[in-house]
Formats: sequence, C-alpha cells, structure tokens
Amino acid sequence: MPIETLVFYGALVLWAGLLVQGLRRSTWQGFMYFGIVLMLVLNIGYFVRGQGDAIAFFVSIYDLLDNAGVSSNGDLPVALSTCPDNACSIATNYDSHPAWGVAFHERFANGPTLRRTFLFGHIAFNTVAFVLAHVQLAKPGTGSNARQHRILGRVSFGAVTLGTLFAVLLAGEHGSVEEYGGIWSMLGFFSMAFVVYGCAIKTASTARAGDIAAHRIWMFRFLGSMWGAFWLFRVMLFVLGPIMRNIEAGAILVCIWFSAPLGVLIAEWFRKRRPAGAQQGTNQAPAMA
Repeated sequence: MPIETLVFYGALVLWAGLLVQGLRRSTWQGFMYFGIVLMLVLNIGYFVRGQGDAIAFFVSIYDLLDNAGVSSNGDLPVALSTCPDNACSIATNYDSHPAWGVAFHERFANGPTLRRTFLFGHIAFNTVAFVLAHVQLAKPGTGSNARQHRILGRVSFGAVTLGTLFAVLLAGEHGSVEEYGGIWSMLGFFSMAFVVYGCAIKTASTARAGDIAAHRIWMFRFLGSMWGAFWLFRVMLFVLGPIMRNIEAGAILVCIWFSAPLGVLIAEWFRKRRPAGAQQGTNQAPAMA
C-alpha cells in the first residue's frame, strides 16, 4: 500500500481511539477537532493535487478491504471493477477497485470542465459551511459576540446554499451512472440534499424568530446532517463495501440514502446527553441570521 494511504489508516485508528475516549468520558472535542482536520486534508487535496489524483488517493483507502479475499483468478464481484492503466487508485498493487470509485475517477479526471467546476464549488462551499457551523455552535450569538455570530451565520448559510446547489446539479447527472446506482442514486442524493438544507433552513429561521432553544436544537441537527453526509457516508462505505460487494451498487446506495438521516439521529442522541452546564446561551436570543 502507498505510504500516504497507510498514514491515513493510522490517522483513522487514532481517530477511533478518540471516539472510544469520547464515549467513555463524554468529552468530544478531540474527536470532533480531529475529524475536522481530516476532512480538510481530504477536501483541500482536490485543489492542491487536482481532482484526478485526489480521487485516486480516496479510492485507494477502500481498496484494501474491498479486495480482501477476492481471488485474482476468478470473476470479479459485481461491485468491483478495473480501470485503464490502473489510474483510478494510487494502490497499484490492486488490479480491481470499487466500481463507484472507478466511475468517480473517470467522470472527473476526464470529465467536462463544467462538471469539474461543480465539484470544486460543492467541496469549497460545503467545507466553509462545515467549519463555520462548529464555530457558531461553540460561540453562541449572545452578548458582545452577537454581531460576529450573525455575520458568520449568514456566511455559513450562504455557503451551504451554494454547496448544496452544486451537489444537486451533480446529482442530476447520476441517473445514467449504474456504478452509483442509477436513478436511485440520483434520488438518494436529492434526499441527502433535502435533509442537510432542510436542517440549515430551520437553523436560520429559528434564529431569525429569536427562539434560541429551537435554534440550538436545529444547529445540532444541521451539524449532524453534515457529519452524516460527509463522515458517516465514508465510514459506512468503508464497512459495507466488502460486505456488499456481490450486490451491484448496494453499499454506496445504502450510504447515499441513510448517512445524512443517521447523522441527524446521532446528533440528537448526543445533544440529549450533553451535561446541563454545556447548554450555552439558553437565556438570550440568537443572532445567527
């Protein structure tokens, strides 16, 4: 395996340790901050190394488990495929790769400029929204922080609006991509966009109404939807890929349809179990939007 892929595996092991620590001690800062940093590493890579190389690195993360136990002399499972010159992954010790990864690489490494522009826009704006949402939750819009909170809230909402728009435009092309699941993947990504943006709208509208309790509740749900759409999607795919490799597009369709709603449910679980002293800013109106 390439060194950078092994380093990323090491980072995932460390992150899993922070998750265990969080579950035992009910302290989640380390886990969340590390997740944000890993997200930035993956997303910034698209702008630094280019879409083709960034996708090849991303696909290599899944190659190890997806190829575990697969015979090199037999027929490939339907969820695995090959790509010309093995260019879709930096793990060149494998000849087969997840079919969604092969299609992902081909569609953007050699795709039209407009499609590549949409992907850049989706990544850039959703990354901004993801980071700012954590800042907003950590620093409620009370007291002297009200004006900054309001400005950052508007920037965050504008960013997630554009990021979701680009995602919907990209998803509109997926009906013909059988490796993603065809029409079901398109509808699934529309559903994911609805969950994420619906939570964002409720977060902003409750802020404008001055309902701070509802505002913070929806802020947790919005963050949960974004964590689900980004990290839970990828972790589920990591686990389900080798389990469902005999079902065409099975693993990725499960991730598309269920990652964002599950993220909201996990956020609700986390919110309801927070210590009472962690509920900040409960007596003053928010100033997010």
